[in-house]
Amino acid sequence: MEATLQALSGILLKAIPTLVLLLIVHFYLKWMFFGPLRDVLAKRRAATQGMRESAEALLAKADEQTKSIEAKLRSAREEIYQEQEESRRRWVGEQSARLEEARRQARELVHQSKVQLDQETAAAKRDLSATADALADQIAKSLLERRRV
Repeated sequence: MEATLQALSGILLKAIPTLVLLLIVHFYLKWMFFGPLRDVLAKRRAATQGMRESAEALLAKADEQTKSIEAKLRSAREEIYQEQEESRRRWVGEQSARLEEARRQARELVHQSKVQLDQETAAAKRDLSATADALADQIAKSLLERRRV
């Protein structure tokens, strides 16, 4: 057992420089390689995060502008629909006014025609009455002359 312990202590004594060298390499790599690499990765992460936040801000701004444009578009459409409805109402009103004017003119024309027809009827009745009296006189004369003959 003593021999084993001496062999083990010899191995450990020979391993101390390797262990020291290994610790030196570890701290050297940590200071010269992994430290700057960690700094670069942190800067990269910060830049990426900044770009991501910038992209999110741009997306939010674009979304806001889209909503604003859609609202303006809805407002413009509503205004156009109101103008179209107003034009349609105005047109219907004008058509109604024209139709009423045409009806009034037709009633006036019918009334004038009735008055004229009544006047012509009265004139025709007078003419017929006068003609009937004259014909009756002629017929009576003609009959009386025949009887005399």
